[in-house]
Amino acid sequence: MHTSQVLLARGDQVVGIDNLNDYYDVQLKLDRLARLTPHANFRFIKLDVADREGMERLFAEEKFDRVIHLAAQAGVRYSLVNPHSYVESNVAGFMNILEGCRHSKVQHLVYASSSSVYGGNTRMPFSEHDSVDHPVSIYAATKKANELMAHTYSHLFGLPTTGLRFFTVYGPWGRPDMALFLFTKAILEGRPIDVFNHGKMKRDFTFVDDIVQGVVRTMDRVAEPDPAYNADLPDPGRSNVPFRVFNIGNNNPVELMSFIEAIEDAVGVKAEKNFMPLQDGDVPATYANTDELNAWTGFKPETPVREGVGRFVEWYRSYYKL
Repeated sequence: MHTSQVLLARGDQVVGIDNLNDYYDVQLKLDRLARLTPHANFRFIKLDVADREGMERLFAEEKFDRVIHLAAQAGVRYSLVNPHSYVESNVAGFMNILEGCRHSKVQHLVYASSSSVYGGNTRMPFSEHDSVDHPVSIYAATKKANELMAHTYSHLFGLPTTGLRFFTVYGPWGRPDMALFLFTKAILEGRPIDVFNHGKMKRDFTFVDDIVQGVVRTMDRVAEPDPAYNADLPDPGRSNVPFRVFNIGNNNPVELMSFIEAIEDAVGVKAEKNFMPLQDGDVPATYANTDELNAWTGFKPETPVREGVGRFVEWYRSYYKL
């Protein structure tokens, strides 16, 4: 939604695709959509990216110039109980996107990868030049698979692709299964919050407006082969085909307890906390090195966590009329 608003504001024509599934509150999705549908340059098509025939028709009829692929089955914890939905949406669905882009000669595909691909890595900050061969959740494995599939299409068909590894995106209109939403809701309702890994977590929380700036800037600069690539010493962050992958994060990890304090201050209530062990598939820390994206597009996040959290809480109170 946020990306579409920016594209529409600058005069682009946008076709939005979503299956409006019930992984979380469908009404929230419909209310987001209602912010876009009045715009003359926006059209919505209800469609599942995993619908092969439907996606083939879509690309044949629309003949898109560029594609921003942000659809996925998200969430690490849900992947422990429903792994098949991740393969259907994130692998089969992504294949349909790639095939559509290939056959309709799309100029550039930009897609959401994830910081989860770094898996068991512990060297901080995470760099695109590090190996990402040790995922710790099926969600992470599907995102790594997306990068591999994109590289193959860049190699075989010359399709320019750029993957953006998102680092803990938050902000107004965000997903209800994310920590900020869960914590705010619980605190306002007077319920305790579950704090995993006993609060010893760090996340590179990235405000949605900063993410969108990076996505749009990336779309505008089409991927191209890296002249510095050396096949004798292959670097995971480089390629001799029109394929790029970048971290997109705040480049400033925040301790979970500090994040909770920012929520408490914005809400005006202290939270009761249940300290819990680290959950399966989760990692204790994320931290993005964003030098590559900055050099490529000039991307630089601008929103401090306290400001971003305050803007979310303000939206939450307004949306739920609290």
